[in-house]
Amino acid sequence: MPQGSPDIFTGSTSLDFAKAAYDRMAYFALRPQMIYDNFADVEPTRQSMPGASVQFTIVNDLPPVYAALANESLDVQAQPLSDSVVVLTLAEYGNAIITTAKLRGEAFVEIDPVVANVIGFNAGVSIDGVARAAVIGGTNVWYSPGQGATQAAINAAQTAGRNGVGQQNYGSLISSADVLTVQAKLRAANTEDFDGYYAGVIHPSTKYDLMNETSVTSWRYPHNYADPAAIWQGEIGTFEGVRFVESPRAPVFGGTSGGQFSGYPYYGAYGTTTVFATLILGRQALAKAYSITDGNGAVPHIIDGPVTDHLRRFVPLGWYWLGAYGIFRQAAMQRIESATTLGDINPGPPPSINE
Repeated sequence: MPQGSPDIFTGSTSLDFAKAAYDRMAYFALRPQMIYDNFADVEPTRQSMPGASVQFTIVNDLPPVYAALANESLDVQAQPLSDSVVVLTLAEYGNAIITTAKLRGEAFVEIDPVVANVIGFNAGVSIDGVARAAVIGGTNVWYSPGQGATQAAINAAQTAGRNGVGQQNYGSLISSADVLTVQAKLRAANTEDFDGYYAGVIHPSTKYDLMNETSVTSWRYPHNYADPAAIWQGEIGTFEGVRFVESPRAPVFGGTSGGQFSGYPYYGAYGTTTVFATLILGRQALAKAYSITDGNGAVPHIIDGPVTDHLRRFVPLGWYWLGAYGIFRQAAMQRIESATTLGDINPGPPPSINE
Protein backbone atom coordinates (compact mmCIF):
# COMPACT_ATOMS: atom_id res chain seq x y z
CA MET A 1 0.00 0.00 0.00
CA PRO A 2 1.58 3.30 -1.05
CA GLN A 3 2.60 5.56 1.75
CA GLY A 4 0.02 8.21 2.45
CA SER A 5 -2.80 6.36 0.67
CA PRO A 6 -6.08 6.00 2.56
CA ASP A 7 -6.55 2.91 4.74
CA ILE A 8 -8.97 0.79 2.73
CA PHE A 9 -9.17 -1.98 5.39
CA THR A 10 -12.22 -1.20 7.51
CA GLY A 11 -12.42 -4.36 9.59
CA SER A 12 -15.29 -6.82 10.07
CA THR A 13 -17.53 -4.26 11.75
CA SER A 14 -18.62 -2.93 8.40
CA LEU A 15 -19.78 -6.33 7.14
CA ASP A 16 -23.29 -7.78 7.58
CA PHE A 17 -22.17 -11.30 8.45
CA ALA A 18 -22.15 -10.95 12.26
CA LYS A 19 -25.70 -11.01 13.63
CA ALA A 20 -27.35 -11.72 16.96
CA ALA A 21 -28.25 -15.40 17.28
CA TYR A 22 -31.53 -16.77 18.61
CA ASP A 23 -32.30 -20.03 20.35
CA ARG A 24 -34.96 -21.61 18.17
CA MET A 25 -36.45 -23.37 21.16
CA ALA A 26 -39.60 -21.88 22.70
CA TYR A 27 -39.66 -21.75 26.49
CA PHE A 28 -42.84 -21.39 28.48
CA ALA A 29 -43.90 -19.74 31.72
CA LEU A 30 -43.40 -21.49 35.05
CA ARG A 31 -46.46 -23.67 35.41
CA PRO A 32 -48.24 -25.25 38.37
CA GLN A 33 -49.40 -28.83 38.33
CA MET A 34 -53.09 -29.62 37.95
CA ILE A 35 -54.35 -31.48 41.00
CA TYR A 36 -58.02 -30.88 41.81
CA ASP A 37 -59.55 -33.06 39.12
CA ASN A 38 -57.82 -36.02 40.82
CA PHE A 39 -60.28 -35.72 43.70
CA ALA A 40 -63.46 -35.61 41.60
CA ASP A 41 -64.11 -39.32 42.07
CA VAL A 42 -67.90 -39.12 41.60
CA GLU A 43 -68.96 -39.12 37.94
CA PRO A 44 -72.14 -40.32 36.23
CA THR A 45 -71.77 -43.98 35.31
CA ARG A 46 -75.34 -44.72 34.15
CA GLN A 47 -76.47 -41.39 32.78
CA SER A 48 -79.97 -41.67 31.35
CA MET A 49 -79.58 -39.19 28.52
CA PRO A 50 -77.86 -35.94 27.55
CA GLY A 51 -79.14 -32.95 29.48
CA ALA A 52 -78.50 -29.43 30.70
CA SER A 53 -77.81 -30.80 34.18
CA VAL A 54 -76.97 -34.10 35.82
CA GLN A 55 -78.69 -35.23 39.02
CA PHE A 56 -77.02 -37.57 41.51
CA THR A 57 -79.31 -39.26 44.05
CA ILE A 58 -78.16 -40.20 47.56
CA VAL A 59 -80.44 -42.63 49.41
CA ASN A 60 -80.65 -41.88 53.13
CA ASP A 61 -80.33 -44.66 55.68
CA LEU A 62 -83.08 -45.55 58.11
CA PRO A 63 -82.49 -44.54 61.74
CA PRO A 64 -81.04 -47.40 63.80
CA VAL A 65 -83.40 -49.49 65.92
CA TYR A 66 -82.14 -50.24 69.43
CA ALA A 67 -85.34 -51.29 71.19
CA ALA A 68 -86.54 -54.88 71.09
CA LEU A 69 -89.85 -55.69 69.41
CA ALA A 70 -92.57 -55.22 72.01
CA ASN A 71 -94.98 -57.97 71.02
CA GLU A 72 -94.61 -61.06 68.86
CA SER A 73 -98.19 -60.63 67.62
CA LEU A 74 -97.75 -57.08 66.34
CA ASP A 75 -96.12 -56.10 63.08
CA VAL A 76 -93.37 -53.49 62.91
CA GLN A 77 -94.18 -49.98 61.74
CA ALA A 78 -92.82 -49.62 58.22
CA GLN A 79 -90.56 -46.60 57.64
CA PRO A 80 -90.46 -44.50 54.47
CA LEU A 81 -87.36 -44.28 52.35
CA SER A 82 -85.94 -40.82 51.74
CA ASP A 83 -83.22 -39.35 49.58
CA SER A 84 -81.34 -36.19 48.73
CA VAL A 85 -80.05 -35.00 45.39
CA VAL A 86 -76.97 -33.21 44.09
CA VAL A 87 -77.49 -31.39 40.81
CA LEU A 88 -74.63 -30.17 38.62
CA THR A 89 -75.58 -27.73 35.87
CA LEU A 90 -73.34 -27.96 32.84
CA ALA A 91 -71.61 -24.81 31.59
CA GLU A 92 -69.43 -24.07 28.59
CA TYR A 93 -65.71 -23.32 28.92
CA GLY A 94 -63.21 -22.63 26.21
CA ASN A 95 -60.45 -20.49 24.74
CA ALA A 96 -58.73 -20.02 21.39
CA ILE A 97 -55.72 -18.54 19.61
CA ILE A 98 -55.62 -17.32 16.01
CA THR A 99 -52.32 -17.24 14.16
CA THR A 100 -51.78 -15.30 10.95
CA ALA A 101 -50.05 -16.29 7.75
CA LYS A 102 -47.58 -13.44 8.22
CA LEU A 103 -46.60 -14.67 11.70
CA ARG A 104 -46.23 -18.27 10.52
CA GLY A 105 -44.18 -17.15 7.53
CA GLU A 106 -41.78 -14.88 9.43
CA ALA A 107 -41.33 -16.54 12.84
CA PHE A 108 -37.91 -18.03 13.61
CA VAL A 109 -39.59 -20.85 15.60
CA GLU A 110 -42.35 -23.21 14.52
CA ILE A 111 -45.56 -21.53 15.66
CA ASP A 112 -48.01 -24.44 15.51
CA PRO A 113 -46.32 -26.53 18.25
CA VAL A 114 -46.08 -23.44 20.45
CA VAL A 115 -49.78 -22.69 20.04
CA ALA A 116 -50.72 -26.31 20.69
CA ASN A 117 -48.66 -26.32 23.90
CA VAL A 118 -50.18 -23.07 25.18
CA ILE A 119 -53.73 -24.14 24.33
CA GLY A 120 -53.30 -27.55 25.93
CA PHE A 121 -51.96 -26.11 29.18
CA ASN A 122 -54.64 -23.41 29.23
CA ALA A 123 -57.33 -26.07 28.92
CA GLY A 124 -55.91 -28.09 31.79
CA VAL A 125 -55.25 -25.25 34.22
CA SER A 126 -58.60 -23.61 33.47
CA ILE A 127 -60.68 -26.72 34.16
CA ASP A 128 -58.58 -27.51 37.22
CA GLY A 129 -59.44 -24.00 38.41
CA VAL A 130 -63.13 -24.73 37.95
CA ALA A 131 -62.70 -27.82 40.14
CA ARG A 132 -60.78 -25.78 42.71
CA ALA A 133 -63.53 -23.17 42.87
CA ALA A 134 -66.01 -25.93 43.70
CA VAL A 135 -63.83 -27.30 46.50
CA ILE A 136 -63.45 -23.85 48.03
CA GLY A 137 -67.22 -23.85 48.53
CA GLY A 138 -66.89 -26.33 51.39
CA THR A 139 -68.53 -25.08 54.58
CA ASN A 140 -66.53 -27.07 57.16
CA VAL A 141 -63.76 -24.69 58.22
CA TRP A 142 -61.31 -25.12 61.09
CA TYR A 143 -59.35 -21.98 62.00
CA SER A 144 -55.89 -22.35 63.46
CA PRO A 145 -56.00 -21.38 67.15
CA GLY A 146 -55.00 -17.87 68.15
CA GLN A 147 -57.09 -14.75 68.43
CA GLY A 148 -60.42 -16.44 67.76
CA ALA A 149 -62.17 -18.81 65.39
CA THR A 150 -62.60 -16.47 62.43
CA GLN A 151 -60.68 -15.58 59.29
CA ALA A 152 -60.69 -11.96 60.42
CA ALA A 153 -58.99 -12.94 63.69
CA ILE A 154 -56.18 -14.69 61.81
CA ASN A 155 -55.79 -11.58 59.71
CA ALA A 156 -55.69 -9.32 62.79
CA ALA A 157 -53.18 -11.57 64.54
CA GLN A 158 -50.73 -11.30 61.68
CA THR A 159 -51.16 -7.55 61.38
CA ALA A 160 -50.59 -7.05 65.11
CA GLY A 161 -47.46 -9.19 64.97
CA ARG A 162 -45.91 -7.23 62.13
CA ASN A 163 -46.79 -3.88 63.65
CA GLY A 164 -45.25 -4.96 66.93
CA VAL A 165 -41.88 -6.70 66.82
CA GLY A 166 -42.11 -7.81 63.21
CA GLN A 167 -43.05 -11.40 64.05
CA GLN A 168 -46.13 -13.37 63.10
CA ASN A 169 -48.59 -14.42 65.79
CA TYR A 170 -47.58 -18.06 66.14
CA GLY A 171 -50.95 -19.08 67.54
CA SER A 172 -52.47 -18.53 64.10
CA LEU A 173 -50.09 -20.91 62.28
CA ILE A 174 -51.10 -24.37 61.13
CA SER A 175 -50.14 -27.12 63.57
CA SER A 176 -50.20 -30.88 63.86
CA ALA A 177 -53.17 -30.48 66.21
CA ASP A 178 -55.12 -28.82 63.39
CA VAL A 179 -54.45 -31.73 61.05
CA LEU A 180 -55.42 -34.23 63.74
CA THR A 181 -58.61 -32.30 64.47
CA VAL A 182 -59.94 -32.24 60.92
CA GLN A 183 -58.84 -35.83 60.33
CA ALA A 184 -60.87 -36.84 63.38
CA LYS A 185 -63.86 -34.88 62.08
CA LEU A 186 -63.70 -36.76 58.78
CA ARG A 187 -63.47 -40.10 60.59
CA ALA A 188 -66.36 -39.18 62.85
CA ALA A 189 -68.47 -38.39 59.78
CA ASN A 190 -67.77 -41.89 58.37
CA THR A 191 -65.94 -40.33 55.41
CA GLU A 192 -64.23 -42.94 53.27
CA ASP A 193 -60.52 -42.37 52.67
CA PHE A 194 -58.26 -43.02 49.69
CA ASP A 195 -56.73 -46.42 50.47
CA GLY A 196 -56.08 -45.59 54.10
CA TYR A 197 -55.33 -41.87 53.81
CA TYR A 198 -57.24 -38.67 53.31
CA ALA A 199 -56.04 -36.24 50.65
CA GLY A 200 -54.54 -32.88 51.62
CA VAL A 201 -53.71 -29.86 49.46
CA ILE A 202 -51.26 -27.52 51.17
CA HIS A 203 -49.56 -24.30 50.07
CA PRO A 204 -45.72 -24.27 50.16
CA SER A 205 -45.77 -21.48 52.76
CA THR A 206 -48.14 -23.46 55.01
CA LYS A 207 -46.11 -26.63 54.54
CA TYR A 208 -43.06 -24.71 55.77
CA ASP A 209 -44.81 -23.95 59.06
CA LEU A 210 -46.25 -27.45 59.52
CA MET A 211 -42.94 -29.21 58.85
CA ASN A 212 -41.10 -26.84 61.18
CA GLU A 213 -43.64 -27.51 63.89
CA THR A 214 -43.66 -31.28 63.48
CA SER A 215 -40.06 -31.87 62.32
CA VAL A 216 -39.30 -33.58 59.04
CA THR A 217 -39.00 -36.99 60.71
CA SER A 218 -42.74 -36.93 61.38
CA TRP A 219 -43.41 -37.30 57.67
CA ARG A 220 -43.47 -40.44 55.59
CA TYR A 221 -42.33 -39.80 52.06
CA PRO A 222 -44.26 -41.20 49.08
CA HIS A 223 -41.67 -43.78 48.06
CA ASN A 224 -41.96 -45.34 51.51
CA TYR A 225 -45.67 -46.15 51.34
CA ALA A 226 -47.01 -45.92 47.79
CA ASP A 227 -46.64 -47.53 44.42
CA PRO A 228 -44.86 -44.87 42.31
CA ALA A 229 -47.62 -45.15 39.70
CA ALA A 230 -50.20 -44.20 42.34
CA ILE A 231 -48.44 -41.08 43.64
CA TRP A 232 -50.40 -37.89 42.98
CA GLN A 233 -48.73 -34.99 41.20
CA GLY A 234 -46.99 -32.79 43.75
CA GLU A 235 -47.35 -35.35 46.56
CA ILE A 236 -44.83 -34.73 49.33
CA GLY A 237 -45.73 -37.37 51.90
CA THR A 238 -48.15 -38.36 54.65
CA PHE A 239 -48.71 -36.91 58.08
CA GLU A 240 -51.35 -37.94 60.64
CA GLY A 241 -53.26 -40.04 58.12
CA VAL A 242 -53.25 -37.44 55.34
CA ARG A 243 -51.43 -37.67 51.99
CA PHE A 244 -50.34 -34.13 51.25
CA VAL A 245 -50.00 -32.57 47.81
CA GLU A 246 -48.00 -29.33 47.80
CA SER A 247 -49.25 -26.68 45.40
CA PRO A 248 -49.18 -22.88 45.01
CA ARG A 249 -52.75 -23.36 43.75
CA ALA A 250 -53.94 -24.11 47.28
CA PRO A 251 -56.64 -21.54 48.15
CA VAL A 252 -55.38 -18.23 49.50
CA PHE A 253 -57.62 -15.51 50.91
CA GLY A 254 -56.80 -11.82 51.02
CA GLY A 255 -57.73 -11.25 54.64
CA THR A 256 -60.86 -9.47 55.80
CA SER A 257 -61.20 -7.21 52.77
CA GLY A 258 -59.32 -8.94 50.02
CA GLY A 259 -61.60 -11.79 49.01
CA GLN A 260 -60.47 -15.04 47.44
CA PHE A 261 -57.71 -14.86 44.86
CA SER A 262 -58.06 -18.32 43.32
CA GLY A 263 -54.74 -19.69 44.48
CA TYR A 264 -52.67 -16.51 44.41
CA PRO A 265 -51.52 -14.70 47.56
CA TYR A 266 -52.41 -11.23 48.78
CA TYR A 267 -51.53 -8.33 46.55
CA GLY A 268 -51.36 -4.65 47.45
CA ALA A 269 -54.62 -2.83 48.13
CA TYR A 270 -56.76 -5.92 47.45
CA GLY A 271 -56.49 -7.14 51.03
CA THR A 272 -54.84 -6.57 54.38
CA THR A 273 -52.95 -9.81 54.87
CA THR A 274 -52.85 -13.40 53.61
CA VAL A 275 -54.86 -16.29 55.04
CA PHE A 276 -53.89 -19.70 53.67
CA ALA A 277 -56.27 -22.64 53.31
CA THR A 278 -55.25 -26.29 53.61
CA LEU A 279 -57.83 -28.69 52.17
CA ILE A 280 -58.37 -32.16 53.64
CA LEU A 281 -60.64 -34.34 51.51
CA GLY A 282 -62.10 -37.83 51.59
CA ARG A 283 -63.80 -39.85 48.90
CA GLN A 284 -66.95 -38.45 47.31
CA ALA A 285 -66.12 -34.90 48.33
CA LEU A 286 -66.23 -33.66 44.76
CA ALA A 287 -68.44 -34.65 41.81
CA LYS A 288 -67.95 -34.04 38.12
CA ALA A 289 -70.44 -34.12 35.26
CA TYR A 290 -70.01 -33.45 31.56
CA SER A 291 -71.68 -33.68 28.20
CA ILE A 292 -71.43 -37.09 26.53
CA THR A 293 -72.36 -36.09 22.99
CA ASP A 294 -70.83 -34.20 20.05
CA GLY A 295 -67.27 -35.15 20.92
CA ASN A 296 -67.51 -33.99 24.53
CA GLY A 297 -66.26 -35.97 27.48
CA ALA A 298 -64.48 -35.90 30.81
CA VAL A 299 -61.68 -33.60 29.61
CA PRO A 300 -61.61 -30.62 27.25
CA HIS A 301 -61.09 -31.42 23.58
CA ILE A 302 -58.90 -29.49 21.17
CA ILE A 303 -60.65 -27.93 18.20
CA ASP A 304 -59.13 -26.89 14.89
CA GLY A 305 -61.25 -23.86 14.11
CA PRO A 306 -62.45 -23.22 10.57
CA VAL A 307 -60.43 -21.04 8.21
CA THR A 308 -63.02 -18.57 6.96
CA ASP A 309 -61.06 -15.73 5.38
CA HIS A 310 -60.61 -15.59 1.57
CA LEU A 311 -56.82 -15.86 1.67
CA ARG A 312 -56.70 -18.54 4.40
CA ARG A 313 -54.43 -16.38 6.50
CA PHE A 314 -56.17 -16.83 9.89
CA VAL A 315 -55.86 -20.28 11.48
CA PRO A 316 -57.60 -20.78 14.86
CA LEU A 317 -56.87 -23.45 17.46
CA GLY A 318 -58.85 -23.74 20.67
CA TRP A 319 -60.28 -25.96 23.37
CA TYR A 320 -63.83 -26.55 24.57
CA TRP A 321 -65.47 -28.28 27.54
CA LEU A 322 -69.12 -28.61 28.56
CA GLY A 323 -69.29 -29.77 32.13
CA ALA A 324 -69.39 -28.91 35.81
CA TYR A 325 -67.85 -29.66 39.19
CA GLY A 326 -69.67 -29.49 42.51
CA ILE A 327 -69.52 -30.62 46.12
CA PHE A 328 -71.02 -34.08 46.48
CA ARG A 329 -70.70 -34.52 50.26
CA GLN A 330 -69.95 -31.55 52.51
CA ALA A 331 -69.04 -33.97 55.30
CA ALA A 332 -66.18 -35.33 53.18
CA MET A 333 -64.19 -32.09 53.10
CA GLN A 334 -62.56 -29.92 55.73
CA ARG A 335 -60.57 -26.70 55.33
CA ILE A 336 -57.91 -25.41 57.73
CA GLU A 337 -57.29 -21.66 57.54
CA SER A 338 -54.10 -20.25 59.01
CA ALA A 339 -51.37 -17.64 58.80
CA THR A 340 -47.74 -18.22 57.86
CA THR A 341 -44.36 -17.16 59.21
CA LEU A 342 -43.29 -16.35 55.68
CA GLY A 343 -45.66 -13.39 55.65
CA ASP A 344 -47.55 -11.91 52.75
CA ILE A 345 -46.23 -13.06 49.39
CA ASN A 346 -46.44 -10.65 46.49
CA PRO A 347 -46.18 -12.53 43.17
CA GLY A 348 -47.64 -9.78 40.98
CA PRO A 349 -51.13 -8.57 40.15
CA PRO A 350 -54.08 -10.79 41.03
CA PRO A 351 -55.23 -13.21 38.33
CA SER A 352 -57.94 -12.52 35.82
CA ILE A 353 -61.53 -13.61 36.29
CA ASN A 354 -60.88 -16.98 34.64
CA GLU A 355 -57.81 -17.82 36.68
